Amino acid sequence: MSALNIKEYLDRDEQKDLLRFLTAGSVDDGKSTLIGRLLFDSKKIYEDQLDALERDSKRMGNAGDHIDYALLLDGLKAEREQGITIDVAYRYFSTNNRKFIIADTPGHEQYTRNMITGGSTANLAIILVDARTGVITQTRRHTFLVSLLGIKHVVLAVNKMDLVDFDPQRFEEIVADYKAFAAGLDIPDITCIPLSALDGDNVVERSERTPWYTGLSLLEYLETVPIDQDRNYEDFRFPVQYVLRPNLDFRGFSGKVASGVVRKGDTVMALPSGKTSKVKSIVTYDGELDYAFPPQCVTLTLEDEIDISRGEMLVHPDKLPTSDRNFEAMLVWMDEEPMDKNKQFYIKHTTDTTRARIDSVRYRVDVNTMEHSAVDQLSLNEIGKVVFTTGKELFFDAYVHNKQTGAFILIDPITNNTSAVGMITNRVDVKDMMTEDALAVLNLPELGIGEEHYDAVRRICEEMKKQGIPVKIQL
Repeated sequence: MSALNIKEYLDRDEQKDLLRFLTAGSVDDGKSTLIGRLLFDSKKIYEDQLDALERDSKRMGNAGDHIDYALLLDGLKAEREQGITIDVAYRYFSTNNRKFIIADTPGHEQYTRNMITGGSTANLAIILVDARTGVITQTRRHTFLVSLLGIKHVVLAVNKMDLVDFDPQRFEEIVADYKAFAAGLDIPDITCIPLSALDGDNVVERSERTPWYTGLSLLEYLETVPIDQDRNYEDFRFPVQYVLRPNLDFRGFSGKVASGVVRKGDTVMALPSGKTSKVKSIVTYDGELDYAFPPQCVTLTLEDEIDISRGEMLVHPDKLPTSDRNFEAMLVWMDEEPMDKNKQFYIKHTTDTTRARIDSVRYRVDVNTMEHSAVDQLSLNEIGKVVFTTGKELFFDAYVHNKQTGAFILIDPITNNTSAVGMITNRVDVKDMMTEDALAVLNLPELGIGEEHYDAVRRICEEMKKQGIPVKIQL
C-alpha cells in the first residue's frame, strides 16, 4: 500500500462517526459471549489473541467445539472463576462504516454503580434476555436504568434462540411483554432481534435458521442506527473551562461546546453577569472556524472585553438555561458510606464546582419494581429523587433535554470519593425547601462587600424576608 493510499485510508477512518453502546442483562444471559462473538465474527481479533482465547477456553473447562468468547471481556480473575462480569470492560473496534466503543456492564444489582458509569456516555443499549426465561426482574431494572440515563436507542437482544428451536411465537411473546413494560418509560427507539450469541446467528450476518425474521442483524443495525440528532443542537451552551491569554493581543475563552451551534457574529450572553457581546472568532489548533457544534473543543473570542472565568457559561440570550441554587434530581448513590444529609458536598457541574447540601429525599425508587418509598437517606447503589441547594447559582437544563448541562457528580469533601451522580429534573422554589440551611446565603466578604456596608445589606435582607424571600448573611 502506497503512502498516498495509507493517508486516504487514515483520512477516511477519521471521518467515521463513533457509536458508544453498553450491554446489560442478568447472569448467564450471554452479554460477554455476544460481544466476544461480535469481535470474532467481524474479524477484529488478532491471531495471538485468538490463540490465547482457545487456550483459555480449554483451560477453563470449555471442551468441545465452542470457544468461550466471554473470556475476551471477562479479564479479572474473579470474573473468570465465577463466570460473571464484575467491572465494566471497554472494547474498541471499527468496521468500514463506523467506530464503536463497547461497555460490557455487570448485571448484578450490587454493581448498579458500575452499569451507571459504563452507560453514562452511551448512545445505545443492548439489553439481553434469555429466550427460555423471557423478560425478568433484571430486564426491567436494566431498562429503567437505561431510561434514567437518557439513552434513546435500545436493542432487545433475545439470546439463546437455539435453545427454543428458533420458535417465532416465543420471540413475539417476549417482544410484546417487553414493549408493554417499556411503554411507561421514555425510550423513543426500541428494536428487537432474535440471536444465538454462541453460534453467531443474527450477530454479524442474518441467520438462515430465522427465515421468519426480516430485520437487520445486530452489527448491521449498529452500523446504521442514526445518532446524529441525539444531541441538543437547539440550545447553545458553552461552559468556560479556561481563559486563554497567550499574549497581550489575544484573550479567548476555551471549552467544549456542550450543546447548540455557535457562529461567528452571533450575539452571546455571559452568565451570571448577563453581559452580551458578539463572537469575533472561533479558534482551533487547525485554524479558525465559521461555526462550532458539540462536542467540538474551541476557543471563542468576543468583540467586547467581558470578565468571564472558569465555570461561567456563554449562551444565546434568546434561549437561556435555568439559573438557580435549588433543584431536584434523580440521584444514584455510589459511595460505600451511606448518605449523610448533614454533610456539605462538592458538586461538579459542567466546568463549575461549588458547595452543595442535600435538602431532602423525596423518595427512593425500587429498581426492581419501580415502586417509590419514603426514606431519609440513600445507600450504595440506591436511586432516588433528591432536592439540593448549592453555594451559588448553577446554569442548568433538565437532563432529558440536555445531558451535558443536566448531569452532575457529588464529591465527598473529606475522602474526595465520588459520592453520587445526578440527573437534574427541575428547579425547586425556596418555599418548597425543607430546611433553613437551604436558604440563600450571602457571603459578604466573598462578594467584596466591606464592613461599612453590612448594616445596609442587613436592612435589604429584612425587606426580602418580608416579601417571602428568606436570606441568610455570612460574615
